[in-house]
Amino acid sequence: MDLRRLRYFLVLAEELNFTRAAHRLHIAQPALSQQIRALERDIGAQLLERNSRGCRLTVVGEVVAREAGELLAHTAAAQDRIRAAVGGRQGQLRLALTRSARGGAVDALLTAFRARHPDVDLVVRTGWTAHNIAELLAGRLDAAFIRPPLDGEGLECRHIAREELLIAVPADHPLARVRRVTRRRIAAEPVVLWPRENAPGMHDLISRQLWPDGGPCIVREEPDDEQLLLSVAAGVGIAPVPEGRARALRIPGVRLKRVTPPTPTVDLALAHRSASAAPALRGLLGLVDALPGPSADGSRLPPDQHVHDPA
Repeated sequence: MDLRRLRYFLVLAEELNFTRAAHRLHIAQPALSQQIRALERDIGAQLLERNSRGCRLTVVGEVVAREAGELLAHTAAAQDRIRAAVGGRQGQLRLALTRSARGGAVDALLTAFRARHPDVDLVVRTGWTAHNIAELLAGRLDAAFIRPPLDGEGLECRHIAREELLIAVPADHPLARVRRVTRRRIAAEPVVLWPRENAPGMHDLISRQLWPDGGPCIVREEPDDEQLLLSVAAGVGIAPVPEGRARALRIPGVRLKRVTPPTPTVDLALAHRSASAAPALRGLLGLVDALPGPSADGSRLPPDQHVHDPA
């Protein structure tokens, strides 16, 4: 099998949308479709089924996605060892993003890193915080963006940014007409949230900040923020979402509301093993350490990246 096609398929399996996957891969959508069809011919089975929102994996597609991730990780590790032997240096940085913090400060860091270290092969994957931490501890990643707090011996964290938690409500919900919501008002509201095992520390932090008297009334769990907001738009319940991700997705039928003080927030950090031997990691950590210090609200983002109260 062509490893390039496997990489294309792995990105598509994460996005489940040809347009978004093609954008991430920096190729035209027809070219991506052609490569996926070629991969299906190589394997001899259908890997995807298209639907109105994008596509979904077949049973075979799920197996291929799982195995492709392991295969490409092993291939990347082998390439890294070869480069190190030939050039006398580490030529690769294996990095994972967290699904709830795409764009913004993370994209700016990666752009700066690529500009300063053009010879480093930056291998980027995406996963939930708990998965990223497990991959770090197993030595399959050099660093990962995560949502603290976390428990994990042998890991170090550097703060990247702090962002406000907004409450996503259906457009026809009474809360859509208020400027700010109170904790008392949302105490008994049905809530849509992602599974706690994805990021236990962040999940508990959200509960403590927004539902301090007993936790949220969770009526549905969704795998990611996009599906979570689609459930809100459908009237299933309300949902807490980091501001950057909520505004980037822009789901119709959803209104975003701030919470009355104290302002609920979540942090973004870069985690790595204390004993990591990847030389390229030092370059990324240097960029993180050069970020501006936290402002009065704890954020390291420039003021022009903050968004005023939604109307």
